[in-house]
Amino acid sequence: MPATILSTELPTVNTRPAAEQNSRAPQTLGLLAVFGAALTFAISLSIVKWPGIPGSVIAWWRLIGSSVLWWLFLLIRRRRTGRPLPTLSEWKLATPPALCFGINISLFFLALTRTSVAHADFISSMSPLILIPAGFVFFAEQPRWKALRWGGLSAIGLVIILSNGSDAGVATIGGDLLVVAGVLGFAGYQLLSKRARAHGVEPFDYMTIVMTVALVTATPVALATAGGDLWPLSAKAWTAVAVLSVMTGMVGHGMLYYAHRSVPIATISMIQTSQPTMSTFWAWVLLGETITLGQVPGMALVTIGVAMAVWASSRTDRRTDQ
Repeated sequence: MPATILSTELPTVNTRPAAEQNSRAPQTLGLLAVFGAALTFAISLSIVKWPGIPGSVIAWWRLIGSSVLWWLFLLIRRRRTGRPLPTLSEWKLATPPALCFGINISLFFLALTRTSVAHADFISSMSPLILIPAGFVFFAEQPRWKALRWGGLSAIGLVIILSNGSDAGVATIGGDLLVVAGVLGFAGYQLLSKRARAHGVEPFDYMTIVMTVALVTATPVALATAGGDLWPLSAKAWTAVAVLSVMTGMVGHGMLYYAHRSVPIATISMIQTSQPTMSTFWAWVLLGETITLGQVPGMALVTIGVAMAVWASSRTDRRTDQ
């Protein structure tokens, strides 16, 4: 929304339009990238459940598939452009978040088969409670608290959605603790990814390293929880692995990493609160899970809350620039 200009002011439209447009374009693309990543992650939950096998198996094979695709991309790019492969310094910067990501994906996928989807979604949606203060502490980000207060509306909507959904799984304390551990891994991945991005690690190199190194922490989880089910896979499971390797392993995480350059951690976290709403919709489309009438108000509240948080944050930016 453009800033209000009083009728008594002289026109200033040509003072610095190019500079403002150049500074806002990366943030706009970053916000679109976060929305796109949230959409791919929302669809992926249904795909993980679709084959009917332990989630840790899907996670492990998905990491292998993504690693192969990323390395093929880098090798083809090197042959065509002569660009070198990732450097030692890039490996050092990308390894810590990669280890966190391996913990995140393996434990969260496993948790989906050991607790209810409602519990898993609600617990994972609490990640902003970690990321927002962490962004302030580690990166000196200044969250616009007046804008983020709209997150309270989204939180109320999440409670309505998840409490009125059908509980297809069996909720257990052990499963809930796995989700918590996965959320901690995701928080570490997000924070350390922003650090790597700040040090100039190129996105394609970064994602290749992350998907490869994540196997270090994901493999023990897979072997300990579903070692006998790692091979062979059904045709349905191979299809799920292939789709996830491209959709989230390359596109989703690639967009999220790109957004770290221009979008604050707090804003990324708020946009991602829309994911449970989208997950519910795609579970209905892909798995036939029903959406109850009681969930509709919650979906509306989450959507409005996220939209208002982003709008208020963007409006504050423009006022500050003037």
